[in-house]
Amino acid sequence: MTRFLSLLLLLIPFAASRGEDPPKIDPYDQSKVALEVEPPADFKGKRILIVAGRQSHGPGDHEFFAGSAILMNLLKQTPGVFPIMARDGWPKKEKLFDTADCVVMYMDGGGGHPAIANPERIKLIQKQLDRGTGWVNLHYAVEYPAKVGETVQSWLGGYYETGFSINPHWDAEIRSLPKHPITLGVKPFTIRDEWYFNMRFVDDLKGITPILQALPPDNTRGTPAAKARKGEIETMAWAFERKDGGRSFGFTGGHFHRNWADENFRRVVVNAVLWATKIEVPTAGAKVDFDAEDLNKNLDHKGKGEFKPILPPEKK
Repeated sequence: MTRFLSLLLLLIPFAASRGEDPPKIDPYDQSKVALEVEPPADFKGKRILIVAGRQSHGPGDHEFFAGSAILMNLLKQTPGVFPIMARDGWPKKEKLFDTADCVVMYMDGGGGHPAIANPERIKLIQKQLDRGTGWVNLHYAVEYPAKVGETVQSWLGGYYETGFSINPHWDAEIRSLPKHPITLGVKPFTIRDEWYFNMRFVDDLKGITPILQALPPDNTRGTPAAKARKGEIETMAWAFERKDGGRSFGFTGGHFHRNWADENFRRVVVNAVLWATKIEVPTAGAKVDFDAEDLNKNLDHKGKGEFKPILPPEKK
């Protein structure tokens, strides 16, 4: 992976200053990403609604729009799939939920989580899950307030609870993977991210299959509940088979935009979305071909507007 990232670094343009040519592609131009576009009337496949959150954090972090655009392009590589992307935390055309076979939320969560912004939205999501719609939450989107914990556990199987869970930046060494459709074609890998752990799972992990697990450094255990589990393996991504027959997936990574350059990272997410949509995952895993230059497309304007390269950890 280090060799790949070193090559990637050569492909990423550096900050433009006076006297230098600006990048050939405006990294902040998001106008070419098709939003809320539905498939043709005769389409017989599966619809996947990807909802990207509002601008958040600094350059290269929480690039929800750019990351969702990458995910949309990755999903297009599977026949019979039509991804539909919305932005700013909620579709303008709310009826897109009614026809989605899976909903992916990649956005800020917590008390401002768009899915629980009001009782009407909670009812809307519940209605979709009751009919078996897949439910995928990426990174911050797995965090919800404890007051809706019971509802969210029925949706996702577990969630990040402030004061109980913890969210440090660390190098997760994923040494082994369970036998599951989501892990097809995925090899053990190590990657730095803001991997959350000590999630508030349903009792006895009923319906849950841990997908990504690793041993975090004990100095990252910042809550009393996390400290009580020193030396224990933690789950950072999981599959959940709901009582309604639907499927859900929680994935705590995705803080650093650069991690989409890692093939195993991409394949876990894409495999999981397909699985949650009830699409058979190919034996070798989903196709996740990737152009490294896409990391520097569709980024959010942050800071003073300067273009900052997305560097691998060892180059920072």
